[in-house]
This record gives sequence, structure tokens and C-alpha cells, in this order.
Amino acid sequence: MGEVFRYVGQFMTTPILDLGGNPISIASIFSILFMLALVVFGAQILCSWLQRAVLSRLGINRGLQEVVKVTSKYLIIAIGAVTVLQSAGINLNSLAVFASVVGIGVGFGLQNLASNFFSGLIIVFEQTIKVGDYVEVGSLRGTIERISIRSTIVRTPDDVFVIVPNQKFIQDNTVNWSYGGQTCRLHIPVLVAYDSDPVNVTEALLTAARLEPRVLSFPAADVWMRTFEDNGILYELLVWVDQPPLQEPIKSSLNFRIEYELRQRHIEIPYPQRVVHIKSSDHHKLMPSPIATPPDPQTSAPLRPLGKTSSRPSLRDLLRRMSYFETCSESEMLALVASGYRKVFRTGEVICREGEPSDAFYIILHGQVEVISERTNVYITTLHDGEFFGEIALLTGTPRTATVRTLVDTTLFVIERLQLQTLLVQHHELAEQIAAKLSERKQMLLELGVIVPDNGEPSEKDVLWWVRDRLNALFGIQW
Repeated sequence: MGEVFRYVGQFMTTPILDLGGNPISIASIFSILFMLALVVFGAQILCSWLQRAVLSRLGINRGLQEVVKVTSKYLIIAIGAVTVLQSAGINLNSLAVFASVVGIGVGFGLQNLASNFFSGLIIVFEQTIKVGDYVEVGSLRGTIERISIRSTIVRTPDDVFVIVPNQKFIQDNTVNWSYGGQTCRLHIPVLVAYDSDPVNVTEALLTAARLEPRVLSFPAADVWMRTFEDNGILYELLVWVDQPPLQEPIKSSLNFRIEYELRQRHIEIPYPQRVVHIKSSDHHKLMPSPIATPPDPQTSAPLRPLGKTSSRPSLRDLLRRMSYFETCSESEMLALVASGYRKVFRTGEVICREGEPSDAFYIILHGQVEVISERTNVYITTLHDGEFFGEIALLTGTPRTATVRTLVDTTLFVIERLQLQTLLVQHHELAEQIAAKLSERKQMLLELGVIVPDNGEPSEKDVLWWVRDRLNALFGIQW
């Protein structure tokens, strides 16, 4: 047995290589490999501790943490490997020629591995894709969970982890929904019948967008009329969200809300139709055949048309009750509806306070508010559904003359100063109508100090000039 151990020991310690004048045996190779394994293991432990105990506590984002961790890991491994080899007595200069020869063979034999390696380095140092980003490459969508030198792990919305070679992100067009910020815009197509009112459709789509809590109020939602299809008009609702991984759930929620709003306004969602003409053998006339209502797939009974389920006036009707907008064209009314948004105020909440600068006017869609003067402690009036307030202060730039607070939970349609300014600049005729209507309220303008006559009673022409000058100063309208 002793002879066997002596033979094995002699075999393990017998030099088999000579690198730079240093004999290398099998035992020294195992020793070097063991030390290198310790270096790799130690680098992994050290970098994980660095990320957990230092980087996380500093509040650094996940992407930058991963960059620091990966860079530190491979730097420690490189330094450790050089140290181990030099401690073993290996002259690294003697390995240069050998490494270059081997590198040529590796370059031809492991092209994909080398490509993934350098692609990983590019991704780590450029940081165009970081851990935590929501990306789309090809047909794959998901969140980056880990970036290594060879591959990247992507977690899909179905919680499936996909290992993607790094070169895929470099060679293919990659959409990074999180790059430069988390906001992105969603496009929701909606097909409606040709006889649908565009203003009513716009109001329905914007209402659905404003009722979805995950849709951002700013930038505001928008509605486009896309194309005229065979069976109806294709609209598109555009909304902004700051949760890219939740795009599909948000789209689904919006579709449910859109369907409800269309049904409330009994706007028809068309289905494909064909008119069949049958040639009569007796009269040789083309007679249209009746078109049957398609059956309900659940009950096999004919579908009933959408019925009107709400008797409340539309937003367009409410806006036309205001003298400033009663003669608006359809295009102006469409822009006006698209300019505002709905906002819910709880019972007892103050909407605007006396003496504060005016930044919006309001229409009560549902609820009840009271108007009071806090300065004199006097009750003024109570406003109900369909009534409006705040437009005088907004149009004249004067402070609020009263405080308005809700008596019950109230839903308001709000048009803010910035949206009104954009609307008036784009629709000059509407600005002219508002100026004319506002100038008719001469006594009120005198009391507010909007017009200050030099002497005597100002003429209607002077009042209109003052109002135009005021609107120009407030909203930048050039007359």
C-alpha cells in the first residue's frame, strides 16, 4: 500500500509542463485550480455582501447595483487569478504567445460564446438595458431580472423566466419601455357606427380614461379619429401610464370602461354586415333581403340593441347652457370637451376659496355645492347638477369672490387655465364669442375692476376693447 501512495505521490509531483523555466506538475495544477475556485467563490460572496449591505442602503437603483456588482466581481476575479498564477511561480509573459494561439482557435470555435460575452460587457457598461427595466425584444416582453456576461434573464408578465443570449439585445431592435423614464402611451382602437356623434364618442372615451386610476392625468388623454372602415369609424384613445409592465391589464380595464360608457350613451359598436339582393324571376327587380340580428353566442337569442340607460344631459348640452359656448361649432365643442376632465370631490371638501387666484372653472355633473362668503360669513346660494361656477374669475383673471364647498360627494367637469388658453389660441372665433358675451356684463366688470373708465359711462366698444385686452394679457390671444 505504501508503494502505491509513493507511486501516486511521485506521479502527482512529477513536472509535466515547463512555463518560463518553472516546472508544473499535476499537483500544482490542482492547487492552482483550487485557489482560482476560492477566488471566484470569494468574489461572489464579497460582491453579494456589497450589494446587500452597502449599495441597497445607499438607495441606488437595481440597474446601477447590478453594474457595480458585476464589474467588481470580474475585477476581483482578474486580480485574484493574476495573483494566484504569480504565486505559483508562473511567468505570465511566457503565456502571451500561447494565449494568442489559443485565442485564435477559441475565436473560430466559440464565436457565439465570445459574441455573447462582449455583448454582455456592452450592456453592462452602456446601461441601455438595466435590471428592473421592462423590455420588448422580438415577441418577448418582460422585466430584466439579471444580467450576466453570457445571458440575460427576463421575467414575462406570466411569471415565466426566459434566458436570452446577450447578443439578441445587441443585434435585434430592442424596445426598452423604462428607458429615460417609466411613462409610455397606450393606443386603444374603438370602432363605432357611422351615425355616432363624434362629440359624444369623444366624451365617452375620455370619461373611460379619466375613470381608470392607473391612467395619468398629465399628459392628458387624447382621442383621434383614425380611419373610415367598412362597417364604421375607427377612433383611437391615447392615454399615458407610468407602469409599463401593466400595459395589458390597463388596456383590458380601459376596454371594460369604454364598453360601459358607450352603452350608457347608446353608441353602437357595429358588427360586419352584408346586404344581399335577390333577383326576382317575375319582376326582374333587385329586392334587398332582411338582415337578421346576429344571435347571442351565450343564449342563441337575437342580441338586443343598446338602450339608453341614463337620462342625464350630455356634457355638450351642459356646455351649451353657458352663454359663452352656446353658439360653438361642432369642432369647437369637440375641442372643448377634450380639454377638460372629471374630478370627484368628497362631502365637505373646499373646491375653491375666496380671495385665491382662479385657475379653473367647473360644471357640476353630479352632486351639490354651496357658495358662501367667508369674509362676511354670508350664505349666497346652492348649486346643483348642470350648473357651473368659476368662469368669471378665470376669464377676467380676478381672485375668487366666494368660497365653494361640496354638500355631498360631487363630480365636476374641470377646465383649467392652460387647457382653456390652448383652446382659445387654436379657435380664434370661440375667443371672439367669449369676448363679446363677457363684454355684455358691463356692470359686473366695473365692480371687479376689469374696466376702469376715465370719465363717464364707457361705450360698448370701449368695454369690448377692455375685455379683449384682458384676454390677451391672460391667455396670449392676438386680436
